[in-house]
Amino acid sequence: MKTHLEKIGIFGAIAAAAACPICFPKLALVGALFGLGALGAYESQLFLAAQVLIAVAVLGHVLAYWQHRKRWLLGLAIASGAAVFGGLYALHSEAVTYAGFVGLVVASATDFWGRYRRETPSSLEDAAAPERVLESVITCPTCNYSRRETMPTGACQFFYDCPGCGALLRPKAGDCCVFCSYGSAKCPPTQAAGVT
Repeated sequence: MKTHLEKIGIFGAIAAAAACPICFPKLALVGALFGLGALGAYESQLFLAAQVLIAVAVLGHVLAYWQHRKRWLLGLAIASGAAVFGGLYALHSEAVTYAGFVGLVVASATDFWGRYRRETPSSLEDAAAPERVLESVITCPTCNYSRRETMPTGACQFFYDCPGCGALLRPKAGDCCVFCSYGSAKCPPTQAAGVT
């Protein structure tokens, strides 16, 4: 449930906001296409629900951060949530509020896409190559923190955020990715090429 909390929050907030023609007129145009205009009589309750769901979306991103460890994604979510509330209450700016909504949608979509890409095999070729090692223990050269990671099969991974110290690892000169530089096994593209 916590892995989808931010998506439930942001899409619920957008649906609630789309039923509020006075507070969010541009979203209400889209909402009217889906029949949400009929809920206009409940605008004050939906306005509060949208705000609560924005807070739920930001909380979901905070919880998701402990899984993906992408600081920029967490920063985007927090800044976007702050933009929604800042646009509504401090700046009284419709543009800032909508920018916050867009930022939260982008953060949620990016998180979803990252999880989707990790969970689906990139090709049938990977299933036909059982001799390939798809997991590697990557060790941070800064703090010696080690963690078993699943390697991407269709591309090389150029950057890795160390969960131990937060250092951003980059490949050493001559290596194609962080797994070839700091991992216990070479990356699948290098394995497929027969390089040892």
